[in-house]
Amino acid sequence: MRFKLAGATAVVASLMSGTASAQSGEVTIWSWNVAASALKATLEGFNKKYPDIKVKVEDLGNDQVYDKTLAACAAGGEGLPDIVSIENFEAEVFWNRFPDCFADLSEVGYTPEIQALFPEFKRTELEVDGVSYAVPWDSGPVAVFYRRDFYEKAGVDPATIKTWDDFIAAGKKVMEANPGTVMAQADFNGDSEWFRMISNEQGCGYFSTDGQTITINQPACVATLEKIKEMKDAGLITAAIWDEKIQSNTAGKAASQMYGAWFEGSIRSNSPDLAGKWGIYRMPSLTFDGPRAANLGGSSLAISAASENKEAAWKFVEYALTTNEGQVTMLKSFGLVPSLLSAVQDPFVKEPQPYWGGQAVWADILATLPQIVPSRGTAFQSDADAIYQATQTKYFAGGYPDAKAALDDAAKQIATATDLPVAE
Repeated sequence: MRFKLAGATAVVASLMSGTASAQSGEVTIWSWNVAASALKATLEGFNKKYPDIKVKVEDLGNDQVYDKTLAACAAGGEGLPDIVSIENFEAEVFWNRFPDCFADLSEVGYTPEIQALFPEFKRTELEVDGVSYAVPWDSGPVAVFYRRDFYEKAGVDPATIKTWDDFIAAGKKVMEANPGTVMAQADFNGDSEWFRMISNEQGCGYFSTDGQTITINQPACVATLEKIKEMKDAGLITAAIWDEKIQSNTAGKAASQMYGAWFEGSIRSNSPDLAGKWGIYRMPSLTFDGPRAANLGGSSLAISAASENKEAAWKFVEYALTTNEGQVTMLKSFGLVPSLLSAVQDPFVKEPQPYWGGQAVWADILATLPQIVPSRGTAFQSDADAIYQATQTKYFAGGYPDAKAALDDAAKQIATATDLPVAE
């Protein structure tokens, strides 16, 4: 109840003084690229409500924000802005190494009622031992983006693709009907994206949800790696880095791409001449009863503990992230996918999108949010991911007898690097 009492005290104090500290002041935010632009897009609406709060968004680039924030936290918070953009993937590095660097948001207005507006999978990495360090921002609900014309030429209805075995059967037809195309692409040489997406759908990951044990060699993760290798060996998925995927989309060399929903903007902006030829469908599952939902990517906003204007900073975070108006503004302008569950009810979300052949893609994508299983990153996510990538490369090259042996080895390496036990 402490935050309610503090809030009431602040209101009384502001009334007595004739001022409203939360309604004025200057707020600075560190962010990057499209995310920074999206935040700027909310300022017009925000300043209609709070004309005396001046918000400055600084676009530093993704790596710079991470590096500068780590350095500032190590220096006791010196030099931090009021608000910092933090990727969920890396969030627990900050909470674990620098637990006093960011404010407990329950003390400025982030109530349990507001927390409940977001899906659990987005909050898992942002709340530790009852402390809420950040508010969910955008998310990356996974979808399969596909070329309608390529599938139609092969007589494949995406609605019939429910499992990965269905995807394999469909892929053979699509590639035969469209010579020179591949069913999908993955960055096998520099990322773990496909493994993380499919294993997340199956409720498995590098670590247990409580972050206390290593689970990368559990049956669902083993089955995931086996299926990826099966598709790779069959030639249905070929290796490609980000730029190659974008080029393949435009050149008509890829029939599908599986990614977080933020990839929608990349396809639409880089391949404008293909309007009407793309569509989306839910990711397949390893099992017939799987949720066909996963998450890849997404960020949050945290308020610096050293900020001298936390109340004004909270007003901006509250507007941008906890209202449909703020979240959908960013979706419209820059394709940032809301984490806010109520956003699926917004009229824009339900509108048919011309580029996507009249499909209401945002309604279809956001409908998967409640089904996504939480996946814990922990402070050791980067270490575990590097170990997995090396293991994946060795396994694909025949360096292990099977997927179980490969992931058993990865689990042992992660245990050595983290001192965490391997789950039984």
